[in-house]
This record gives sequence, structure tokens and C-alpha cells, in this order.
Amino acid sequence: MRALPVLLIAAALSGCGTMEVGERNFIKPDKPGTPAAARVDAAKHLGAGVLRDEEIATPDGAVLRGIRFQPPGATRAVLYFGGNMFHLDQHGAELLPLLASCGTGVAVFDYRGYGRSSGQPNMQRMAADAVRLYDHVSAQFPGGVIVHGQSLGSILAAYVAQQRPSARGIVLESTTSNVQDWVDAAVPWYVTLVSEVKVEAGLRALDNVAAMGGYGGASLVLVGGADKVTPPPLARKVFDAIPGQRKQWHLAPGAGHNDTFGRPDVMPVYCKLVRES
Repeated sequence: MRALPVLLIAAALSGCGTMEVGERNFIKPDKPGTPAAARVDAAKHLGAGVLRDEEIATPDGAVLRGIRFQPPGATRAVLYFGGNMFHLDQHGAELLPLLASCGTGVAVFDYRGYGRSSGQPNMQRMAADAVRLYDHVSAQFPGGVIVHGQSLGSILAAYVAQQRPSARGIVLESTTSNVQDWVDAAVPWYVTLVSEVKVEAGLRALDNVAAMGGYGGASLVLVGGADKVTPPPLARKVFDAIPGQRKQWHLAPGAGHNDTFGRPDVMPVYCKLVRES
């Protein structure tokens, strides 16, 4: 997710009467003809173990591509879903060592229409893909998959928790309750005096509070204390909705929307969850 409200405010003040927040504001696939990025040297960043390039075909003809890594003796794996600009080859050099630092397996795929993967993305297809990837990784690590979603990816991680409540653990990083709450919180009151802001029906249906409300496994909500994109009170609504005692809240002071994971105060909490959930 990016600073969409700034665009809405500018549009409103220019005289637009009604604006709709739609999937195009959240999904940013590669433009046709975008050159392929140089492949990240995943082996360099993951250490000793078995590393595989993987392809998962979908019923509609898209192919989801990514990597799966299994260190010696690992019976658990983190399946990671990134934000709306995430690309494995662009961001893997920074992300993969962090995921692997806990000693578990790692699985990371590009969204359809992004990077290595083909197909046309929308939220419905991406949600179905997330469950498909979860099932694929679960076949390799039965009962041992922890799903980690950042920003847009947190919506997909919560959807997996709703569809596969037996997931070993769920990590929601830089998350929000739902798109309607996010827009309501981010758009200043004076904008509503001159313009009506509507949220597309397909986005209104995606609700992390509802999705996590039935999940009883281990969960961790990671929040940047200075996150201006998805404010901490909205993440707190998700945390409060999670039932039971197997949930954790961690606020990283001073962290923003995209720099929470990897902080010295975050990684011990994170690794404890993925190792011991």
C-alpha cells in the first residue's frame, strides 16, 4: 500500500465530486514490455540447504514462479507475501537473509503479473493464488507453514488464515483492518465536504478483522510506531479481533510502513514465533 490519500486529497481539492478507491490503487503489476530484472542470487542469501526454483500453474493459465528453500532438518517454513510493489528479484537480497535467519524453510513467489510470474492480477485471483501456494508449501512441510504478509500481503495472509485455519502461524506486518477503515482514517474531514470517496465493492469485502476473527493459531502483529500509511490503531483492531491467548502484538518505535521487519527488537520476537508456534 502506498500514500493513496495524498492523491485523493489532491483530486478532491481540484474539484472532483466522487472518487472511487479500487483495485488499481492497490495492485501494481509490471507494465507490458517491462524488462526482466536480473535474478537474485538466492543461494548466496539463504545459506546451506536445498534451493529450488518453482512454478505453480493456475487453472486460468497463469504461472506463479518463485523459490523454495529447505535447510537441513527443517520441518517448518515461512511463506511470505510482500506489499504491492514487491518483486522477488528486486527485494530478495534484503528479505531472504531475514527470513532464513530463524532457521526455517523459506518460500517466496512473485504475484501474478509481477516479476517472474505471468497472468493478470486482481484481488480475487491473488487470494485464490495465496491459498494455492499455501497448499503447495504445506505438502512439503506438513503442518509446519507460517504465513507472513506485509501490507497488501497481510490481506492475503489473513485470507489464508480464514481458508486454512490449521496454518501453523500467521504474521501480519504493516496491516490494516479493512480498506474502508483505512480510507476513512486517512482522508481528512474537509475532503468529505467537497467530495465523496467510495471504496470498490470487491475491496470492501476484504476484511482482516473478520478473516482473523476465526483464527486460533499462533499469530504476531508487527506494527511500525511511525507508520503513516497503515496507522497502528487500525492494526490494533485486527489484533483485538484475534481470539485466544496465542497472539502477540509488537510495536517497533520509530519504524515506518516498510522498515519494521529486520529491526533488532523485532527479529527475536519473530523468530520465537516461527520456531515455537
